[in-house]
Amino acid sequence: MHSLKLHQGPDVFCELTILQANMLSPSRFLRVLFLCYIPLLSKAQAPADTTGRLNLVQCLQYAMTNQPALKQSAIDEKIARTTNLINLSGWLPQAGLNANYQHYFQLPTSFIPNTQNPTGPKTAVKTGLYNTLLPQFGATQTIFSNDVLFAANAAPLYIKGTKQNTESVKIDLVANVSKAFYDVLLTEAQVSVLAEDTARLGKNLRDAYSQYVAGIVDKVDYKRATIALNNSAAELKNTGENIHVKYANLKLLMGYPQERNFTVAYDTSQMMQEIFYDTTEVLQYSKRIEYEQLQTAMQIQHTTTAYYATGFLPSLSAFYNYVPEFENDNFSTMFDKAYPYSLFGVTLSFPIFQGFKRVENIRRSKLQEQRQGWDEVNLKLGIYAEYKQALANYKNNLTDFKTMQENVSTAREVYDIIKLQYREGIKQYLEVITAEADLRTSEINYLNALFQLLQAKIDLQKAMGDIPTNI
Repeated sequence: MHSLKLHQGPDVFCELTILQANMLSPSRFLRVLFLCYIPLLSKAQAPADTTGRLNLVQCLQYAMTNQPALKQSAIDEKIARTTNLINLSGWLPQAGLNANYQHYFQLPTSFIPNTQNPTGPKTAVKTGLYNTLLPQFGATQTIFSNDVLFAANAAPLYIKGTKQNTESVKIDLVANVSKAFYDVLLTEAQVSVLAEDTARLGKNLRDAYSQYVAGIVDKVDYKRATIALNNSAAELKNTGENIHVKYANLKLLMGYPQERNFTVAYDTSQMMQEIFYDTTEVLQYSKRIEYEQLQTAMQIQHTTTAYYATGFLPSLSAFYNYVPEFENDNFSTMFDKAYPYSLFGVTLSFPIFQGFKRVENIRRSKLQEQRQGWDEVNLKLGIYAEYKQALANYKNNLTDFKTMQENVSTAREVYDIIKLQYREGIKQYLEVITAEADLRTSEINYLNALFQLLQAKIDLQKAMGDIPTNI
């Protein structure tokens, strides 16, 4: 009754195009269609070379171990610790060894009094030895220094800051991976709905054809059924192809190798329980990692101000030097005898005037503290606005979800009734098509509402500072 044109693509998908009538029966048409879509559905729902099924918790655990951004944040923590050790090394003794060798081509001249004629001119005398070697071992110990004192006070704050940065990366990672996971689930659920819709339309096509053969209706009904089936099949193909894009994005966020594959697993009943959130919970700014990071930055700046304020304090250190001096006119016998000497001393360095540098540093640091105070005000305003937006989105999506859930039940009931009435000859097939389209739309809208609600909950948790990172 109609012809079929098949185009073999790289994904072994068959495009169906109605060319003319009186070629294939609807039953054969559906068998060919089913065979064409088996590769697509298997590819969409279970990628080739699958290494396992991962639920949301397992995806998050993998991301916590392998995500590059989190790895970099962990390295940043180690860098901060190493930097602190470098800055604090000034408290430890500093020891060094150096040597100075001199060879005179001409000895220096000294003038000494003439012992035979004390009132006469002084006598020029060559002094010293031709070869001199001065090895010197020196050690210093800082007793007090404003620089190393600042390093000691700021060290734990820098460590705290890097840990908070890691926590921030974890929060973003949990939120983004969870959303990408739900995005994959949504697309797979849409494929299931469209596959069911395609099968349902196939049955409608058979019914319409049977009624046409029986002379109850004309061929317009099964033509319309064929068009609806083709449209649903095309939409199924497009949605199936999108699954691979969604998986690629999820792998990217997880740090999962793109050449390896897995499928997502989920518990429907548990997911339905996870859509609810206590909207009466009070917003606490201190739970947000951004607020904690700002508080740490303010503490570091306050420590910097104190460092400049104590810049007038002197630096005190002790030193010890030992020199085993070697001197001789002949290089070959220079090490036969040493003339050692050693000394110990204390160095006090007191800054008296630095061109108002210390005063201006203090002023600048206090201005930076004031600016951070306004950063805190601005951050609180931003957090509150983000919270209100996330709360409104969650409530709206929850309302939409409940409405779409009810619409699915109603649309399915309407479809079953109209389909039965069509078989009895009461309704026209156009009403069946409309009811079927309403059912498919309501099911797709229900899925969209469900996963948008789950993503809205994640945004609300993030706004409240309730994203769990101990996965």
